[in-house]
Amino acid sequence: MAVETPTDYAAGDAAAAPERRAAAGPPGYAEDNYITHSRGLLSWLVTLDHKRIGVMYLIGVLSAFLLGGIFALLVRAELWTPARTIVDADTYNRFFTLHGAIMVFLFIIPSVPAAMGNFVLPIMLGAKDVAFPRMNLGSFYLWCAGATFFLITLMSGSLDTGWTFYVPYSTSTDTAVITALMGVFILGFSSIFTGLNFIVTVHTMRPPGMEWFKMPLFLWAIYATSIIQVLATPVLAVTLLLVLVERVFGIGVFDPAHGGDPVLFQHFFWFYSHPAVYIMILPGFGIISELISTFSRKHIFGYRFIAYSSIAIALFGFLVWGHHMFTSGMSTVAAFVFSLLTFSVSIPSAIKVFNWLATMYKGNIWLATPMCYALSFIFLFTIGGLTGLHLGALATDIHLHDSYFVVSHFHYVMVGGTLVAFLGGLFYWWPKMTGRMYNDFWGRVSALVVFLAFNLTFFPQFILGTKGMPRRYYNYVPEFQFWHQVSTAGAFLLGGGLLIAAGVLLHSLFRGAKAPANPWGAATLEWQCSSPPPHNNFDEPPTVGDPYALNRVVYDPDTRSYRQIEDFSNDGPPQQTAKV
Repeated sequence: MAVETPTDYAAGDAAAAPERRAAAGPPGYAEDNYITHSRGLLSWLVTLDHKRIGVMYLIGVLSAFLLGGIFALLVRAELWTPARTIVDADTYNRFFTLHGAIMVFLFIIPSVPAAMGNFVLPIMLGAKDVAFPRMNLGSFYLWCAGATFFLITLMSGSLDTGWTFYVPYSTSTDTAVITALMGVFILGFSSIFTGLNFIVTVHTMRPPGMEWFKMPLFLWAIYATSIIQVLATPVLAVTLLLVLVERVFGIGVFDPAHGGDPVLFQHFFWFYSHPAVYIMILPGFGIISELISTFSRKHIFGYRFIAYSSIAIALFGFLVWGHHMFTSGMSTVAAFVFSLLTFSVSIPSAIKVFNWLATMYKGNIWLATPMCYALSFIFLFTIGGLTGLHLGALATDIHLHDSYFVVSHFHYVMVGGTLVAFLGGLFYWWPKMTGRMYNDFWGRVSALVVFLAFNLTFFPQFILGTKGMPRRYYNYVPEFQFWHQVSTAGAFLLGGGLLIAAGVLLHSLFRGAKAPANPWGAATLEWQCSSPPPHNNFDEPPTVGDPYALNRVVYDPDTRSYRQIEDFSNDGPPQQTAKV
C-alpha cells in the first residue's frame, strides 16, 4: 500500500496535484514575502534584509564555483596524457593555482557561513535579522571587492604560485601576485565581519526559552566557525600583507635572499589555514546534523556531545598546523606533539559521525534528495578523515607528503565533505528560500551521479600518491597514465552530476510547485514561517521548543504539509513519511 507523502509533492507533478495548490499555493505559502516586499535592482543592492544578502552571497559563491570548476576540468584535461595535451607548463601552473585560490577563498570558506548562514541563522533564532545588518551588507561588498581583484588577476597575467602563495616564489614570480594578495586580504575582512556578526547575534538575539542547549546544531556549528574566523583570519591577513610589502619594497621577512625565513611564512600561513579547514567543514557538520535528524524522523542522538564537539574542533584546530610542515624541518619533540594533537582532533569529528549513525539506527529514513547528499557526506568524509590519519603520522607523512595522496585526501574532506554538505543544505532549504519545490527524483539522480563520479575522480589519486606521483606536476611517467585518465573521466562525469543538480533547482524556479511552510517535517524555527519567509521573518513570535522534537510535527495529508502541534504529551512516533 502506498501512503501519500511529501515525496509526491516534492516531485512537482502538476497533473497529480490537487487544485488547491494551483491557486494561492499550499498553507504556509506567502505571496507577500522577502522577494516581493520591494522591487527593483536597487532594492536588492542596498538591502539590509539578511535573507536577500544570503541570496546575493549564494549567487556570488556559485558563480565562483563555476569558474573554479572550469579551471579544475582544464587541469584534468591536460593530465590526460603524460606530455602536453592542451596547454604548456606555465599555463597549467596558472590553471591549478586559480582553481585552488578561487575554490578556497571565494567559494568554500564563504559558501555555507555567508550564504546559508546569512539566510537561515536569524530565522532559526526567531529573530528579525542579524545584530548588525549594515555590517552584514558591508561584508558582502567586501567579498565582491575581493572577487574583483581575483578577476583582475585573471585578466592581467594570472597567478602561478599555488593557492598557498609560498615564498620565495611568490616574491619573485612575474605574475599578478599583488592583486591576488589584495583580493585575499579584502576577503579576510569580509570573513571577520561575518563571524563577528554571527557571534553577537547568537549571544544577544536568542528568543526567550532558547537556552544554549536548545539551539539547533547548525547554529552551534556556525558559532564555532565564527570564533575561528574572528581569531585566525587576522593572522593570514598580516602574513599576506607582509608578503606584499616584501615584494614591493624588498624587505627581508620571508625571502632568504634578503635575510628572511621562508619556513616562518609556512608557520604563519598554516596557523590560519588549518583552522580554515574547519571554517570550511564545521558548517557542513551543522547541515548534516539537521538533515540526519529530519530525514531519520528521530531526535538527534547525543545532542550535547555534538554541540561540544563543534567547540572542541574549533579549539583543537589552532594547535595542529605543524603537521603540514613535517618535511620542512622541526625538532623531534615538536613533530611528536603535532602528530599527537593531529590524532586528537579526529576524536570530536568521530563523535559526530557515530552520533549521526546512532540517530539513523532504527529510524524511519526518508531518502529525499537532502538525505541522499547527507549519506554521501558521511561516506566520503569518513574516507577523508581516516586518510588524514596517514598524513598525521610521521612515518607515513614523509613518504606521502606533496603526493597525489594529499590531493585526494584534501578533496575528500573539502569536496566530499563541504561541497556535498552544501548541496544537501541547498536542496533542504531551497523550498524555504524560493517558495518552490523541485523534482525530487532528479534531485536524487544528481546525488547518485555526484557520489559515484566523485569517487571515480579522487579515489584513483590515492593509488597515484602511494605509487609516488607528485602533485602539481605537468608531465608524468607513462605508468601513471591509466589512473590519470580514470580520474579525468570521473571529473567530467562529476561536472555532469553538478549540472543535473543545477538544472533541477533552476527548473523549480519556473515550473516547481509552490512550497508549504514545512515540506520536510522539521522542528526548527525556520520551518514555522511561510515559504518564502516574510520580510520580518515571522508574522507572530514562533514557539520555542526542542529543535529535534519531531513527535510534535505531524503530516497533514489534506494540505500535503506538516504542522506543529502544541500537545507536549504526544510522545508517540511521528507519522509515516515514506512509501511503504
